[in-house]
Amino acid sequence: DTAGPMTRTVEDAALLLGVLAATDPDDAVTREHHRTPEDYTRALDPKGLRGARIGVARQFFKPHPDATSISESALEILKSCGAILVDPADIPSYDEWRQKRNLVLYCEFKADLAAYLARLGPSAPVKTLQDVIDFNERNRDKEMPWFGQELFLRAQEMGPLTDAAYLETLERNKRMMRKEGIDAVMDRHRLDALVAPTTGPAHVTDLLYGDADVGACTTPAAVAGYPHITVPAGNVSGL
Repeated sequence: DTAGPMTRTVEDAALLLGVLAATDPDDAVTREHHRTPEDYTRALDPKGLRGARIGVARQFFKPHPDATSISESALEILKSCGAILVDPADIPSYDEWRQKRNLVLYCEFKADLAAYLARLGPSAPVKTLQDVIDFNERNRDKEMPWFGQELFLRAQEMGPLTDAAYLETLERNKRMMRKEGIDAVMDRHRLDALVAPTTGPAHVTDLLYGDADVGACTTPAAVAGYPHITVPAGNVSGL
């Protein structure tokens, strides 16, 4: 996963980008696409929406009726600022991609956790995902009073990052979210950006029934490696 900063305004997002833009020796992507840090606020333009073609990703307008209403109001503001809305402009490959989305997550989690634990030195009590699973099982009453470790167990079954199944799924994910997904809808409608509610109102975890699935539109950008910017749109009962 990647950091998902949320800022008060677009200007704040530009300021934060100036801080985040750097090379991380542990992140190959930043080495491949490194740009010298700069003042991104210089690109801010109060009239920047005039003539901009904004696609409305309607498939993500489902988190909560009040959130949808707030989002509709935001669309009207975009239009009042001169934006040209293309509505709908859905990501065509999203539903098909969701059916096999987790294999990459499980494989990378297992490998990345082992890499992190290896840094803790020989005295670290756990060194692999299996060690973590065993620890949780030995301390089940304390560690898992409300939920199990099904995702850990599924990840432990995965092979290394050299496995053909992982490599094929990784290539498929990137292709479906880039060329066949975001790129496809952007090119078809000649868009400058896509817009949708990032997610619904905040919620607490129900210890008996789990999280409330309010949906989110962050995953396509995360899988594609593309930027996703979140700014507040309004409040729902204080949330």
